[in-house]
Amino acid sequence: MENCKIDPNLYIENKVYRGLRDLNGNGVLTGLTEISDVVSRKTVNGEKVPCEGSLYYRGYNIKDIVGGLMSDNRFGFEEVIYLLLFAKLPTDDELAEFKKLLFSYRPLPNNFVRDIIMKASSTDLMNSLARSVLTLYSYDPNPDSTEIKNVLNQCLQLIARLPQLAVYGYHAYNYGTKKSNSFFIHEPDPTLSTAENILYMLRLDGKFTPLEARVLDIALILHAEHGGGNNSTFTTHVVSSSGTDTYSAIAAALGSLKGPKHGGANMKVSAMFDDIKANVKDWEDEAEISAYLTKILHKEAFDKAGLIYGIGHAIYSVSDPRAQVLKGFVKELSNEKGLNKEYNLYSKVEKLAPEIITKERKMYKGVSANVDFYSGLVYDMLDLPKELYTPIFAIARIAGWSAHRIEELINAGKIIRPAYMNVQEHLEYKPLKDR
Repeated sequence: MENCKIDPNLYIENKVYRGLRDLNGNGVLTGLTEISDVVSRKTVNGEKVPCEGSLYYRGYNIKDIVGGLMSDNRFGFEEVIYLLLFAKLPTDDELAEFKKLLFSYRPLPNNFVRDIIMKASSTDLMNSLARSVLTLYSYDPNPDSTEIKNVLNQCLQLIARLPQLAVYGYHAYNYGTKKSNSFFIHEPDPTLSTAENILYMLRLDGKFTPLEARVLDIALILHAEHGGGNNSTFTTHVVSSSGTDTYSAIAAALGSLKGPKHGGANMKVSAMFDDIKANVKDWEDEAEISAYLTKILHKEAFDKAGLIYGIGHAIYSVSDPRAQVLKGFVKELSNEKGLNKEYNLYSKVEKLAPEIITKERKMYKGVSANVDFYSGLVYDMLDLPKELYTPIFAIARIAGWSAHRIEELINAGKIIRPAYMNVQEHLEYKPLKDR
């Protein structure tokens, strides 16, 4: 396929920003949003300089949201969904009614599990999830309407149902591939939060500790939204701008999130650490850890890609606020699980990897641990199957996708159609006999 390769210098000469990012790594401005704000720089003496990262949902700092939930000792993912969709924090009564509404939307159509989820179970649960979402189109009496009230209703149903679609899809996959000799279904419990229900539906005995559910709830909150520029959310905007239906838009976002450069990154982190644990004898020896990380960077170890997964982010440089929030809960969970040794290894890699990357490679900005660095460890400690890592990301991010779809339909009015420059010279066609 050498004929398809474009000279990299042409991108620079024509000022074409690959990945919609300029040569300094800044995103090309393509839209406006009020849903969230990702902050990684501040202005000092008229110049933008890197700073500690911050993430705001509808103007509220995510750290303040999590802090408020912790002080009240309650689950918060449902409240964050409400905030993202309705642009306001709910009152106690509004939140209670919203939770009832979400639960009323959770039941799947009759025989859906038997006819759709159990048949032709997929080895990749993101594909299974997308198929289930697209199939729900057929059960909707008004699937193509883009009237906002209808779209909101569709989004709420998908938000409510995605946990079942993911968990039941996993059980079907597990049974279909003979990894398990039994197939069981736990209907969602109306007294439980989304995080609690995921663990309840996933485990045969339905049991979990309060801390396990709390940490999963925090992970869902931190993954719920991250600006309009991330790949899957931008996909939602692009597809929604064409006027297509909600099911197609969300399925497209799921396809984007599946990619290992996006939602699949935490699986790469987990696999990398399995490799590190197998090849580093002394997990306390920083010199040995550094030497192995250098081998990974030099494409001599792990997957030979030259990447230390979970370190670095397209926007954040000094710190990823989501990783900072999650790290505290990870430490607490590691104490409960007796996995302090693993946590300490992660902490050492978090410290050493940025130093090694900065030393080995020319960087336009600093690097730090991103949210995927610790979410993989969280899911490991929660005994979640790796096949569900990215679907759980989707269970959270569909809240943000829904908010952005509605925002696109209300405000844009034009189909998103960026320009591509042709760099192939025009040729004279030759008949087959003369080639």
